Amino acid sequence: MVEGLIGKKVGMTQVFNEQGDAVPVTVIQAGPCVVVQKKTQEQEGYDAVQLGLVDPGRNSKANKPMEGHFKKANVPPVSELREFRYSEDEDSPISVGDQVLVKDVFEVADRVNVAGKGKGRGFQGVIKRHGFHGGRATHGSMFHRAPGSIGASAYPSRVVAGMKGPGRMGNKNLTIRNLRVVSIDEENNLLLVRGSVPGAKGGYLLIHRAD
Repeated sequence: MVEGLIGKKVGMTQVFNEQGDAVPVTVIQAGPCVVVQKKTQEQEGYDAVQLGLVDPGRNSKANKPMEGHFKKANVPPVSELREFRYSEDEDSPISVGDQVLVKDVFEVADRVNVAGKGKGRGFQGVIKRHGFHGGRATHGSMFHRAPGSIGASAYPSRVVAGMKGPGRMGNKNLTIRNLRVVSIDEENNLLLVRGSVPGAKGGYLLIHRAD
């Protein structure tokens, strides 16, 4: 069994449970994925499969080495390639070229970890980036959104490592853990998980089974 899938964030909405409560969910286009390469304990030292996301809305810009890689697997070039752990299942073995669908990996009520790249906020000051309180806004104050003192002049005569300051905000790899699968649309390969996941609409995600 494959331990995860590549997905694409569609957006957020809400569904109603059996008690009539509104549940916030994120809709993820989870697959279909195609097996591009299969790694075994005998050859690579571990069991895994390399999956490629079939995304009709995005053309792959594969170079010649990658074109040969896809040609060897007899699959069309894909834009996103990721590797997932794989445990051999005698009932449903996986071979290169096979499609992996969301129904093959996840079930309703499963727990998943979703990883993606968060939204980039650009260069930000300390108030927005770290939540600093800021200075007074009235009574002649000229200290509003500045960071203030960042170190002593005599000793150690330098800025201490790890000091919070202005800089780039966001655009980092993030993982949200233990999200519950609320619903699965097998026909359209949609996965609905409770809560929010990193990134903007259209961003690529890695969905793993939670340990």
